[in-house]
Amino acid sequence: MSQSDDARSRPLDKPAALRAVKGMNDVLPDDAPLWERFEEAAASVARAYGYRRIRTPIVEQASLFSRGIGQVTDIVEKEMYAWDDKADKDGRREQLALRPESTASVVRAAIEHNLLYDGPQRLWYSGPMFRRERPQRGRTRQFHQFGIEAMGFAGPDVDAEVILMAKRLFDDLGLDDVRLEINSIGQPAERALHRVALIDYLAAHDAALDDDARRRLHSNPLRILDTKNPALQALVEAAPRIEAYLGDESRAHFEGVRARLVDAGVPFRVNPRLVRGLDYYNLTVFEWITDSLGAQGTVCGGGRYDPLVAMLGGKAAPACGFAIGIERILELIRTSQPAAGAACDVYLVHQGEPAARLAMRVAEGLRTVGLDVVLHCATGSGIGSFKSQMKRADASGAAFAVILGDDEVASNQATVKTLARDPAGRDADQRRVALDDLAVMLVDALVEDEDAFDDDADATPSDDAADATPPDDESIAVPSMH
Repeated sequence: MSQSDDARSRPLDKPAALRAVKGMNDVLPDDAPLWERFEEAAASVARAYGYRRIRTPIVEQASLFSRGIGQVTDIVEKEMYAWDDKADKDGRREQLALRPESTASVVRAAIEHNLLYDGPQRLWYSGPMFRRERPQRGRTRQFHQFGIEAMGFAGPDVDAEVILMAKRLFDDLGLDDVRLEINSIGQPAERALHRVALIDYLAAHDAALDDDARRRLHSNPLRILDTKNPALQALVEAAPRIEAYLGDESRAHFEGVRARLVDAGVPFRVNPRLVRGLDYYNLTVFEWITDSLGAQGTVCGGGRYDPLVAMLGGKAAPACGFAIGIERILELIRTSQPAAGAACDVYLVHQGEPAARLAMRVAEGLRTVGLDVVLHCATGSGIGSFKSQMKRADASGAAFAVILGDDEVASNQATVKTLARDPAGRDADQRRVALDDLAVMLVDALVEDEDAFDDDADATPSDDAADATPPDDESIAVPSMH
């Protein structure tokens, strides 16, 4: 054997298995229904309040976030995925970034496309965000947010509205283990006075500060108030509070928000240490918090960000909004509610080539009238017996199995079997139904019509259906779906 023949006879090395990037997770089919449940509920709540969807690019100029979020925030300093793009024909390179949040992107889009020219805008978004931080429960490097942005509205009524929207969404999802905390951080001039007093106080206790607090002392001292270090809690609790520096207008605005929440029957706690972490906030800030997710207890955060539009080059305009961490909400649902398996209305079982061809036509007819239908299809080991197909039907979560064998093909009928209990709560049953009546019967049964399943005689498909002599193709009736 020549050397080349020997090389050809050796098996190729098996390529190494590829894995997802650390902290960027797949959403597998078993989890998809939970995501869809959240997405449908969120879109429904947004529509109920008159908010319209906006979609912005995942990649933006990095300067958008350094100007909007702030140069000295952890997001921009340590967590943002940013890189220099390829040079253009003049040798210039743009610095681009994967968006770490969407408020700045939505405001950029509103400025670029003059959305506020026609008046205030109620907008919502949903999609992936990216931050390079240490993955842990409730925190990943690619995560998803649903958010609300109300732009052009200055009063406390919109602050209350966006808070009520979050409350309604949590109620629709069946979540009651969340609580609301609110605060006012005033206007920039008021915050500047508080900042001086806060720096003086913390600097006088420098020996007690941790490294993170010392780093933030002169760049972003408000963030020290939000520290999770137990050793700093007493020090922070005694620090100067922003409320002592609020002017009459800021106090009146915050009182207006609180009054509307009381009117709506929404419990809340005023937390004077609640500041939020981004530079663009002013006046009202709020968080929805749970105790069921450990350290990552904030599931929704937001507030008013009137300065941001002007910071990003637009004509000054008030704005308010929130962002919800979708993964954290889904984790909260999993911990509090039983998992709901994937389900369909009908699982279509068949045996024999004529029945297989008829089954596809029947399935399409049932889908045409709005039913969700799973058609049993052959795997690498074949179509399987009636028994094995019925096991798949039971596991599918379907309300009914529709069974087609040679007997059903010959009589232009289908055997319909309820799986466990049907939607109206009746015990499992099995009936023969004319194909022309099948769609109407199934729809009626699925909307709990007690007369939909009458007392026709039972009929069970024969076990040797696959071995029976099939009738001529012309004898297969095409089902009429009324």
